[in-house]
Amino acid sequence: MTLKFLKCVSSMEILLLVGFPSMFLAACSAQQTYPEAQRMGSDVAVEVNTLIPNIPAFFTYHYRGKKINFFVIKVDNRVLSFLDACARCYPAKRGYRCEGGSIICRECNVRIPISEIEKGIGNCYPIKVEGSLRDGRYLIPFSQLEEMVDKF
Repeated sequence: MTLKFLKCVSSMEILLLVGFPSMFLAACSAQQTYPEAQRMGSDVAVEVNTLIPNIPAFFTYHYRGKKINFFVIKVDNRVLSFLDACARCYPAKRGYRCEGGSIICRECNVRIPISEIEKGIGNCYPIKVEGSLRDGRYLIPFSQLEEMVDKF
């Protein structure tokens, strides 16, 4: 009976039953890679009109073989930027995910409401990255990101 069942299972179903969960687990433990932000002169530039309020836009900046991940978010008509790295958990290189109006540390599972993103909770909070608004773009100097390469 078992053999008949196995004959009826397609290779796609086997992939879904066996391969997909292992791919999912591997993806959860690795450092994320996001799209590269636009470059303008010596800055990365994010078009502010593309930002959805209270939803982080994640990016990767490549420097000396490292992936420096960061996110830009519009909160209360302000634009803020942070490393995709927890002040406490950054050695794990897992970053954050966004869910239900909060960002959640992928390592320690601390949930921080978007409205409190600058405060964090305890010693778990995203590391602030300084940027500035100019001509409808949020600009972060390459040097600002490069100084934080040790977090990745």
